[in-house]
Amino acid sequence: MPTYVIEHMEDDNPDTSFPHWIALEYAQMIKWAGEGNTVVFSSLSPTSVKSLSEQLVARGAREGSFRAETKSVRELMSDEGVPIEKVCLLDPRAENEIAPGDGNEYDWFLFGGILGDDPPRDRTGILRRDGYPGRHLGPVQMTTDTALGVTSLIVSPPHKTLSTITFIDHPTIRFDEHEGVEMPFRYIVDERTGEPVLPEGMREHLNHSAPSSFVYIFSLGNHGRPSRILRCHAPTAVRWRSHRMLSFSVRAVVDAFKQSR
Repeated sequence: MPTYVIEHMEDDNPDTSFPHWIALEYAQMIKWAGEGNTVVFSSLSPTSVKSLSEQLVARGAREGSFRAETKSVRELMSDEGVPIEKVCLLDPRAENEIAPGDGNEYDWFLFGGILGDDPPRDRTGILRRDGYPGRHLGPVQMTTDTALGVTSLIVSPPHKTLSTITFIDHPTIRFDEHEGVEMPFRYIVDERTGEPVLPEGMREHLNHSAPSSFVYIFSLGNHGRPSRILRCHAPTAVRWRSHRMLSFSVRAVVDAFKQSR
């Protein structure tokens, strides 16, 4: 039975509760890991251990399906006698892609708990320097919960390969006819619905967060006609690069812009 280790690499404020949107992704990881497997969340502050554990249990996580730890993955490996050659780092710069046989080769699968860098900043390099054997998941960046899901589908039954998993890249998550958020990541497709698999509650979280997360710049071309719309993303706790589709016409925005000059 594989163990999935998420080395938490986001800023972790010891005085606040664990961010809800990250907890949604971490809860999805437990679902992807499947019955009998364990997800270990390492390098957390004591406050985050308590807050994350409470949120995961509230979202239905079973006893034994996860562990929240203040220790780093290296400390846990030492405590539990796991040699480095039995730990596979999921690394976009690894030479070889993950394969079904890796489920027998490795005991632990290690992921950097990195939520939403776009473009990627290669923070996995911090773990790479420790010398873990590595495998990649293809050329397109995934969310960490998707990466764990792909790994689980390959190293555990049904033992798929990257080429037999259906993906969607950069999907637009629609809230209604006029509004949605574009996600610049690769997702697994739910074969029943044709939709990207998101953590439960994430769609609602994105919809709630979007109004305060983005600003828009409209560029005027010749004769006052819009030549293009540029997207400029305001700083926000939500790291995904996104855009909200507008429910009013570009013509109306241009007119309002001209009147304000």
